[in-house]
Amino acid sequence: MTVHEPVDRDSDENAGRSGGSGGAAGLVTQASSGPGGDLRDLKSSKRADAVFRGLTVAAGAVVVALIALIGIVLVMQATPSLMQNHVNFFTSSEWNTTDPENMRFGILDLLKVTVLSSIFALVLAVPVSIGIATFLVQYAPPRLSRTLSALIDLLAAVPSIIYGMWGLIVLGPWMVPFAVWLNENLNWIFLFGDGNVTISGGGTIFTAGVVLAIMILPIITSMSRETIRQTPSLHQEAALALGATKWEKIRMTCFPYAKSGMIAGSMLALGRALGETVAVLIILRAASSPSTLSLFDGGFTFASKIAAGAAEFNHPLPTGAYIAAGLVLFVLTFIVNLIARSVSGGKVNG
Repeated sequence: MTVHEPVDRDSDENAGRSGGSGGAAGLVTQASSGPGGDLRDLKSSKRADAVFRGLTVAAGAVVVALIALIGIVLVMQATPSLMQNHVNFFTSSEWNTTDPENMRFGILDLLKVTVLSSIFALVLAVPVSIGIATFLVQYAPPRLSRTLSALIDLLAAVPSIIYGMWGLIVLGPWMVPFAVWLNENLNWIFLFGDGNVTISGGGTIFTAGVVLAIMILPIITSMSRETIRQTPSLHQEAALALGATKWEKIRMTCFPYAKSGMIAGSMLALGRALGETVAVLIILRAASSPSTLSLFDGGFTFASKIAAGAAEFNHPLPTGAYIAAGLVLFVLTFIVNLIARSVSGGKVNG
């Protein structure tokens, strides 16, 4: 044992020295290659960030460019017809574009019917949608909530023509007695006064508004449901700890937190109602006199008028008249979005 100890000790010392020199060499190699590798990784990361930033900026620019191009094309196509118009485009209710040499078209009546039917639908749909969303999140058992949510979302998948046929054949005649009662007892309110079409048959803004309310209900319900569900639980628990009832908890914590989502859903729904074509075209009865701002009026919205006049798109001037109406609808959607952002304090997101 004593004979081999110096040998073992010497071998251990040699191994230590070799290991130490190897470790030192590794440290030198790492030190020499580490900063360069870090610099290369940093440059690669910056390059990837620049590429991603460029792609996102390009995507946003494409959307803005498309909207601008649509607006420019609409203006270019509408201008020749507007120059040949023999009545005031904004204040006239007349629409006669069959003779290119005597163009007489105005949007006043279209604007009245479009705005009145859409706002009426929104007034009907918003309270019901928020009530449904609150029930699904705060009161309904999870299984029932999932089932009802799926059924409500399915309403958005029903084609517009189905809503229109149902409104014309089923809902319109069924609502006639109620419409007659409103007209006879509340005709001192201009909304329920005599319209420019007969109530019988149900081809009025009143019926169209109810159908539109059903069509936009899934949009408002879905966005309201999701934003109410995202209310922080600590806020709700704090309200309950302070002695609030369940309704007070919902009113003081859930509704303020979900305000922007509710407004965003309502404005999206309003945009859908403003642009709805087939259902309104089927339901509303054509009127021979201008709108009186009554819910029992008939007539055309912007979208339904454009769809109904498709047969006239064989000449540039009549086509331009309808494009001019579409341009007003295009601008109207921007105004709706601006109002939504101002009401919600710039926090509308969707």
